[in-house]
Amino acid sequence: MTQSVVDIAKAQVIAYNEKNWDKVKAGVAPGLVYDEVGTERKAEGVDNVLAIWKGWATAMPDSKATFHSEVVSGNTVVLEMTWRGTHKGPLKMPTGDIPATGKNMELRAIQVVEVANDKVKSVRQYFDVGSLLRQLGVGH
Repeated sequence: MTQSVVDIAKAQVIAYNEKNWDKVKAGVAPGLVYDEVGTERKAEGVDNVLAIWKGWATAMPDSKATFHSEVVSGNTVVLEMTWRGTHKGPLKMPTGDIPATGKNMELRAIQVVEVANDKVKSVRQYFDVGSLLRQLGVGH
């Protein structure tokens, strides 16, 4: 059971890596809740969540996560990962769009993923926005 919960939790990240939005939809609950803590963006419903994720994919078409570790407690999986990508398009942030810088980013992150009925029902993602902005040359 534990391995399948981990696989379910990782599947939404792997589908993002592939930019396979149908695969994302297949692995998550329709009422998926996504909380991007660093940017203070929160979305409910798979289409609203995908709008945020597609925004990241537009900003960084080559963006992918590499997994480092996972911790499981019941139906909760904590994934430690590193996101890497090249900023080639507008990056939508709550304060407005950041035009493409052409710079690479490498960002460590944690996702807390809740699984129910073999689907991802919520994702809370934590990463350091300041670190991201500095790497893109737009932070202080």
